[in-house]
Amino acid sequence: MKKYLIFAFLVLLIACNTYKSPDYSYDKDIPWKVKQIEAGPQQTDGDAQAGLDYLIYGDYLGSGVPYELYEKRASNKPDTVFRREGDNARVNYAFTAFTAQNGARVVNGNCFTCHAGEIDGELIVGLGNSFSDYRRNMTTAAKMVNFGMKLKYKKDDEEMVAFGDFGKYFRAMAPRVQTNQPGVNPAARLAEACMMHRDPKDLTYRDEPQYEVGEYNIASDVPPLWNVAKKNALYYNAVGRGDFTKLLFQASVLGIPDSAAARSAVSNFKDVYAWLCSLEPPAYPRSVNQDLAAKGKLLFEDRCSKCHGTYGENETYPNKVIALDIIDTDPLYAAYGYESGIIDWYNDSWFSNSYPRSYFEPEMGYIAPPLDGIWATAPYLHNGSVPTLDDLLNSKQRPAYWAKQRKYDYEKVGWSYAVAEDGKGDWTYDTTLPAYSNKGHDFGDKLDNDERKAVVEYLKTL
Repeated sequence: MKKYLIFAFLVLLIACNTYKSPDYSYDKDIPWKVKQIEAGPQQTDGDAQAGLDYLIYGDYLGSGVPYELYEKRASNKPDTVFRREGDNARVNYAFTAFTAQNGARVVNGNCFTCHAGEIDGELIVGLGNSFSDYRRNMTTAAKMVNFGMKLKYKKDDEEMVAFGDFGKYFRAMAPRVQTNQPGVNPAARLAEACMMHRDPKDLTYRDEPQYEVGEYNIASDVPPLWNVAKKNALYYNAVGRGDFTKLLFQASVLGIPDSAAARSAVSNFKDVYAWLCSLEPPAYPRSVNQDLAAKGKLLFEDRCSKCHGTYGENETYPNKVIALDIIDTDPLYAAYGYESGIIDWYNDSWFSNSYPRSYFEPEMGYIAPPLDGIWATAPYLHNGSVPTLDDLLNSKQRPAYWAKQRKYDYEKVGWSYAVAEDGKGDWTYDTTLPAYSNKGHDFGDKLDNDERKAVVEYLKTL
């Protein structure tokens, strides 16, 4: 039984939800078309190496499963990615062993569960993991983990105490977090489900939900971390404003005990921010037709740069949010984010009412992202509904159902896929489901085929 408990933990980010049709709507008469997000004050005196060290060794999750349980039941494969030392040398790169407040050694997931992705067998740190699968029902697993801990440990054992907060939040989010689409990530829902059981002032656990959440879970693609340095707001709907250290710290709501522990942990996130600002996108690994790319650059700067910025020696990035009725991509992620109870909770919480201040200010639109390393960041659009750049720039050829494959397509630039007849395949993306439409961002339709090829060739160089 313990074997199944630890494997349940290894997929701790997967939880469940009963699906109902979403009732989120929005007023299409948005009074603005484009908003430019101004820069806010950031802490720029961090140490990049210290930031990476904290991400792979640090205690920012606060609580977790006892290390002895992980050690006995997990595969015990060495960390070949970060090549960590100590007991973390024997822990998978996406997890971290750390010491909880009471001195117990525990294991929990780290940021690279979601923020490390693989292309053709090579793991790229900072790339979103587009092969995560959150479709399985894990409510029973959450109950089993908590029950198994009670069988093995007494209430006052240090291992049980160090597990307590994680156990509560795992159980609380289990009925809330499940996707009906492969490859997408419910990060926003994870935060919603955990924060709804936290007191906003001191972040301690509360049985009674602090706000309501919608029944239908809307997930998204995971953006690359190397673009954080250019951003004035975080998340697709630009909701994350103010100091980035607290915004980047939010995964900690999975297990951090209270605001005192949060204050201690977040002090390390100016170093994490420094590390993020030092990240560079991976270079395109194949040859590029430089003459064709030069033509593509001219087209890009004429047609695309006003929203996505310019690249090269004198780079610019405008931080523009495009209204839903202009960008015309699936509106439900932004519409739900605009009305979620997490907005008021966050702005009345420790996050917003202590230094350094962060706050939530959602927009009825999506921010046009930087395109550094865009060749590697498939699938495209905020919901990951478009498999390749070629499809992105030609909306008429986007498949309604596509079965994602592990092989990368360097011609169309993105994931190889097979067009499917419906959404029933094992790894088939269904763009007919609410929140996962592949419509919108059809600006590339104005290009002819030769121009489209030139722009794709240029995008390989970013």
